[in-house]
This record gives sequence, C-alpha cells and structure tokens, in this order.
Amino acid sequence: MPRQVDHVSRRRLIAEAVCDLVDERGLEGATLRDVAARAQVSMGAVQRCFRTKEEMLVFALGHISDRINERVQARLVRSPAQSPRTALGHAATEISLLREEHRAEARVWLAFVAQAAVSEALATTLKANYATLQEALTRLIKEAAEDSASLDPQNEARALLALADGLTTHVLIGHLPPQEAQAVLHTHLTALWAAPAPPPEAPNENAGP
Repeated sequence: MPRQVDHVSRRRLIAEAVCDLVDERGLEGATLRDVAARAQVSMGAVQRCFRTKEEMLVFALGHISDRINERVQARLVRSPAQSPRTALGHAATEISLLREEHRAEARVWLAFVAQAAVSEALATTLKANYATLQEALTRLIKEAAEDSASLDPQNEARALLALADGLTTHVLIGHLPPQEAQAVLHTHLTALWAAPAPPPEAPNENAGP
C-alpha cells in the first residue's frame, strides 16, 4: 500500500513539473529529461510512471483539468446561501482563468488545447473535461433561469464555455485587459436573464373555430 501511495504522489509531482515547463517553454520544452530534472527524480522514475511522453502529457492535462473543476466546485459550496445566478457567475469566472494568479495556468491550458488539435489522446481528455464543465453550467443556468422558457440551458452553457475560453485567449495575448474581459463576461451573464420571450405561434388559418 505505501508503494502505491508513493506512485500516485510521484505522478502528481511529475505533472506539476510538466505544467511548470509548459508555462515557461511550451509543450516542446516538456521533454522527459527536463521533466525529470524539474521534478528532481530520475529518468527511470519518470519512465516507470509513464510509458511515453504522450501518456505523461495526458496525465498532466487531466491534473490541471481536475484543479479547475475542483475550484469551480469549491466556489459553489463555499456559500450555500448564494443565489443560482451568483453561483453561475463564480463558476464562469473560475473557468475563464481571468485572475492574475491563474495566468500561468491559462498559458498551460491553452498550450494543451492547441496540441489537442493534432493529438487524439489529448483531445479525448479535453472533451471529457468540457463535458463535465458544460454539465455543471447547464445545471446552474437551469436553476438560475427559473421560469424563463426562452432559454435553452444546454445551448447557453455551450456558449458560455466557448466565451470563457475565448476571453482566456484574449487576455493572455494582451488583446483585452482582465477587467474588460470580466466586464464582457458579466454583460453576457446579465443579458441571459433579459432574453426576450419566444414569439407566440402563428394561428393556423386552416383550423376550425
């Protein structure tokens, strides 16, 4: 049992080293040798934990995805009395990685997103993470929408998830300052509850009285 616990801890230690190197140099800088040096373990230790570099990267992506999901869940349970709309705003803010303390995480996340376009293994992990986040946002929007029949919670969750990713990118490259990106996010969330009701169905002229 102690050996198994040590193995899990070592994999997480290596994942943190991968994230540090990706933040500094991009994915190409996360070689097995450099990861071993950063994690202060031997090459053999890295290879015993991961058979290939791709397997190591997939685990590291899962590690950072778990961190984001845990923060979202923590924000939701921190204040049980918060309204569903407030909870949704907190969750969207965590997902969009707009705060300064999450800037390194945002760089790592987007590096993995770019690589996932040519890596099926990374894409599979990303899709699973997006599905988890979309499910959480859908539930929150459904609760926050109350009796608004004009909203499609799942479709709005997809849009919000895409907006969060886009804002992460815009802040990271300097197109938008974090405060403006946060304002965009807030405006979008406010507009959800001001959505017009769907138009009434046109009467059927062929219908009888």
